[in-house]
Amino acid sequence: MGIDPGSRVSGYGIIDKEGSCLRHVAHGEIKPPKDALLSAALIYLYSALAALIRDASPAAIAVENIFYGKNVRSLIKQAHVRGVILLAGADLHIPIFEYSPLEVKQAVVGYGRAEKNQVQVMVKAILQLPALPPADAADALAVAVCHANFQKEQAI
Repeated sequence: MGIDPGSRVSGYGIIDKEGSCLRHVAHGEIKPPKDALLSAALIYLYSALAALIRDASPAAIAVENIFYGKNVRSLIKQAHVRGVILLAGADLHIPIFEYSPLEVKQAVVGYGRAEKNQVQVMVKAILQLPALPPADAADALAVAVCHANFQKEQAI
């Protein structure tokens, strides 16, 4: 399971790997109510994610690292979201791995500075999807593909 943490939308993507073959299982976005307080949004995210993890029973969860940005407030919110994601996985005893955006884009597109649309197109091609997934779900699927192909040995 790959997860793309976001303060407003968190994407998730679930894939299976058999040998060198990757198969799409599910993807989507978790969107707390727009007017929700941060605390309520985090509870919403935890509940939705814990239910997804219980249903999918993934062997591992891969999460995109926080990238550096100019807006410190956004980074702090994203860090809170990441904390909830790590808690949900750890609480359900699933090993968690993290990858930088550069590693993910390199693994999926072959270029670490790829644009979001390039990631969507490559994820669609790799997983043979009938349509482009939403941007945040595509990022999560890309994280899952990255982990499936380059499994780190050390969980966080």
